[in-house]
Amino acid sequence: MILAIESSCDESALAMFDPEVGMQGEWVHSQIQLHQEYGGVVPDLASREHLKNFFPLFEAAGIEGKAEQVKEIVVTNGPGLAGCLALGIAFGQSLGLAWKVPVSGVNHLRGHAFSPFITLHALAPEQFDSAFKALLPHLGLIVSGGNTILFQIDTDRKLEVLAETVDDAAGEALDKGAKLLGLPYPGGPQVEMWAANGDVKAFDFPKAIAPRNERRFSFSGLKTSLRYRLEGMEDAVLEAAMPDICASYQGAVIDQLCGKTKHLLEVGGFKSIGLSGGVSNNKSLRAAMEKLARRFRLPCLIAEPKHTGDNAGMIAFAAFADSEHVMPSVDRSLGIEPALRLA
Repeated sequence: MILAIESSCDESALAMFDPEVGMQGEWVHSQIQLHQEYGGVVPDLASREHLKNFFPLFEAAGIEGKAEQVKEIVVTNGPGLAGCLALGIAFGQSLGLAWKVPVSGVNHLRGHAFSPFITLHALAPEQFDSAFKALLPHLGLIVSGGNTILFQIDTDRKLEVLAETVDDAAGEALDKGAKLLGLPYPGGPQVEMWAANGDVKAFDFPKAIAPRNERRFSFSGLKTSLRYRLEGMEDAVLEAAMPDICASYQGAVIDQLCGKTKHLLEVGGFKSIGLSGGVSNNKSLRAAMEKLARRFRLPCLIAEPKHTGDNAGMIAFAAFADSEHVMPSVDRSLGIEPALRLA
């Protein structure tokens, strides 16, 4: 089995994955409530919490008793908060030394990239390779608080970035927009909640969809537009308009995400599309991507909610499914990756 460790931000997570059977267990300790009073993640506090929480989580999962079954340990090695990543890596290396098991690093974003296929493997592990191959080349969209990336997985399971944000990520734009509106952390789900009863066409926010030949996203202008819109708005007016503002603001984010995805679908010859990352939990975004898939008559794979945030299950699965991960992999870097990188 593969034991995975994830600590890129404020979740301490472990998972056990058997390539022949599937996911054998997933355990997560979240720090969201701890960071809410600060309005966002505090890196030093997050690091200390990992140190405090990993050992009780490890004991509660009963992984020590399964040590003989573990053939490889994989740990997130970036991108993420340096202190948090370092603790996860140190924990993995310590277990590797104690159990005499190879330890490998897995890029967090590659975990997101492969996460929509976890359900496919669970349905029929013995048929996964052929089922996966039939869905390639695959166009995937990662949408999270720190990243917005369109990428492809080709027929050799190689990953290539096709488009990414040149400034704010989509999740960051939603969180910052929520902060401007006075909504609590984490802001994205708050915007979605208010948007449920709003009119997406009530306010005209910039969509910023790049021309077809420009493979990029940009969300900083959207956030600026919201700030200017709010400057002349009285509190009572804002309160009454909150559902419409949130619906229109969220709609502008979704329109840009789907607009650029559509541009690539028109020229790419893809056999499936996927959606992953924390923001993929947004019901309106999921519905929009499913509608786009139906338009192009393609299967739409969306990561399960438990595999959209920072979780070790997707790290374990990426180690299994990723063509660039050879098990056991003693040559794979365990250094903390300083920059966003998928390929």
